[in-house]
Amino acid sequence: MPSTSGLRLRHPRSVALALAAGTLGCAIWATTALLGLPNPLTLAALAILEPSAVGTWFTSRPVAAAASPRALPVQIRPILDPVPWKGASVPLAGMLAATHTNAFLVTQNGVLVHEWYRPGFGPATLFPSWSVAKSVVSLLVGQAIAKGQLAETDRISTLLPDLSEAPAVGHITVRDLLDMTSGLAVPENYDPWDPLVGTSGMYLTRDLHAFVKDHASLSSKPGRKGQYRSIDTEVLGLILARIQGRPLADILSDQIWRPMGSEAAATWNLDRAGGTEKAFCCLNAVARDFARLGLMVSDRGRVGSVTVVPPRWIERIETPARQAVDGWPYSAQWWHVPDGDDDISAIGVYGQYVYVNRDTGTVIVKLSDHGAEQDEADTLAAMLAIARDLAPSRTAVRRWND
Repeated sequence: MPSTSGLRLRHPRSVALALAAGTLGCAIWATTALLGLPNPLTLAALAILEPSAVGTWFTSRPVAAAASPRALPVQIRPILDPVPWKGASVPLAGMLAATHTNAFLVTQNGVLVHEWYRPGFGPATLFPSWSVAKSVVSLLVGQAIAKGQLAETDRISTLLPDLSEAPAVGHITVRDLLDMTSGLAVPENYDPWDPLVGTSGMYLTRDLHAFVKDHASLSSKPGRKGQYRSIDTEVLGLILARIQGRPLADILSDQIWRPMGSEAAATWNLDRAGGTEKAFCCLNAVARDFARLGLMVSDRGRVGSVTVVPPRWIERIETPARQAVDGWPYSAQWWHVPDGDDDISAIGVYGQYVYVNRDTGTVIVKLSDHGAEQDEADTLAAMLAIARDLAPSRTAVRRWND
């Protein structure tokens, strides 16, 4: 092996550049650590990877599956094709390709009638929920309210005493958080190249408690204006963990994931090892379990003869709140489809959907790598058309709960 002295004599410029690069690299790693961000390698990966691939770059906590999965009957048959898309009629495959879809499942009256995966994905793939997790948190809040552990009128300054030092949040209630009317001044931002601003900063922080405390200021009076704010859901997650004294992933496993009969363990990404769940996003699960979640909501919170989520909470979700959110009807972390059939949907950034149309007995799961908030109205319109086309055959198949 050549000596280091010989190497210096032969390649002085290369060694100098290597030393400079090493010094710069150490400085960058130290800076990200000082800012409480993931290391530079992770940040670079997040900037270039597809949204469906980022979940494994963060530490996570497991969400245990059911010991005996609840059967999801399969009866594959044709569904609407072509579908309406941006004022035209296009092949279903074309719409799925245009929206960079990775998985597309349709159930009707509890039976899986269509299941499609893009090459490289399949029934065992764990797909990131992104903001579909918000709707899951809502179900956990509904359970806590039914048990008397929580009330919609409770103020977060009481539930999270460490926030009582911030006078601005003193009047924010659980209801404000649920309906996105808190007024908390943390804007939605999904730009990985601007990681210190708004939701992007909350996504990357390694201390969610500190982030929430540091950003407890208002842009509008609580209850007055509907604005989509991921921090509202994160605060709900902190509240649930505080009142139950255990991690959010464990609560989900015990109170929904296992009772609904999930077939696979899920994961929930954390801010750091052993830390706090990113309640506003980042639940990773197989597509069929997202379908089971929608089926439970469709059946008014029941799975078989067992009530998992109180029916009154499903009614709360299905009743639009007084304030629209960014122009759309909204209620308790679930979106209402404009001009639909009283259908609702959990929606996640980059094209994640758990669409529930109880009028037609239809649940649709769509998991994608699309634009941040792109084509949502057109996608929901296509789902509505598929659901309405299935409606005449409602009586031909049994319900999931029969």
